[in-house]
Amino acid sequence: MSLLPLTDTQREIQRLAREYTARELTPLAGERDRAQRFDRVMVEQMAELGFLGMLIPEQYDGLGLDAQSYLLALEEIAVGDATAAVTLSVHNSLPTQMILGFGNEAQRAHYLPPMARGEWLGAFALSEPEAGSDAASLRTQAVRDGDDWLLSGTKAWVSHGNEAQVILCMARTDTPDARRGSKGISTFILTPDLPGFHLTKKENKLGMRASPTLQIVLDNCRVPSDRLLGDEGKGLIYALGSLDHGRLGIAAQAIGIARAALEASVRYVGERKQFGKPIAEFQAIQFKIADMATRITAARTLLHAAAAAKARGEKITRYSSMAKLFASETAMWVTNEALQIHGGYGYVTDYPVERHLRDAKVTEIYEGTSEIQRIVIARETLAAAAAADGILPD
Repeated sequence: MSLLPLTDTQREIQRLAREYTARELTPLAGERDRAQRFDRVMVEQMAELGFLGMLIPEQYDGLGLDAQSYLLALEEIAVGDATAAVTLSVHNSLPTQMILGFGNEAQRAHYLPPMARGEWLGAFALSEPEAGSDAASLRTQAVRDGDDWLLSGTKAWVSHGNEAQVILCMARTDTPDARRGSKGISTFILTPDLPGFHLTKKENKLGMRASPTLQIVLDNCRVPSDRLLGDEGKGLIYALGSLDHGRLGIAAQAIGIARAALEASVRYVGERKQFGKPIAEFQAIQFKIADMATRITAARTLLHAAAAAKARGEKITRYSSMAKLFASETAMWVTNEALQIHGGYGYVTDYPVERHLRDAKVTEIYEGTSEIQRIVIARETLAAAAAADGILPD
């Protein structure tokens, strides 16, 4: 039984995502992981079900749903295949929401409908080889050339960068020596057909192996001026603001991965016998199951409390970082416990828990490491207390 007060529509979305996951994702997740194979059919299936346009308004061919509905679906999909959840999360949380929030009407009308229908997949290019947690230090440079911009630099860690048709890229539009931090960075809408756009290194990763991660090299990439998103110089501000929503998606992914590990463990302890009885009867195992279930429920409650605050129009920077931090660390802890419960069987690929452990790790890293989340939470908490004369608001 869910502790969340769900509407009938939300329960139907949750059921639809759960059934789709069990039917199409779970049976092939291990195979895709071993082959490091991105499945375009999977994208087409999720698009047909409306999952790629959940947060896009109906006027742009989306479903216009709330964040909680989206997070419910995302968790269910992460249970079956975390790489499918990555695709869904990146597409829904970052490029579509930035175009919706900061693009002009011509950009929204051009890009959002095919993105909502799944014809165009969206990606996000902020990080660079020398600019990860310190995003304001990025060096990709954009300079004016007539009516166009010329972009030069290297972007790293671009999820499904070789499968995307729309990539939001942050680049400096101030002078190279100005380095005005976030105020000198703009966002551009890139497409792979632009001259000077090159896909390069594909990373060989520990986990999420069926979700390709690419470097993109921009060699005087010529970008028309109508591809500038919003105001010049505000691109990083847009990106960091969108990460508040993106971190909710990472939390949902992490919860789904942890749930998959718990569910696998519950099945295993009922079947595995030692000393003449199922290991589910041993208190040491029961304590592990209890702690795993408790942490997952706590993480989900925190996540949906943040989503509810977002629906009320409140600032959620602190709460989205809390949800991302707690859920990702929960996923690592739960998957490690699941592997321990499985013993030697957990260490081999015959069982899925080793994959869950590998997939869980990146949730502590991307869209802001756990260390960065703690910095954000502390900064926001101290600011809230100062604004309320030392009394923290609820």
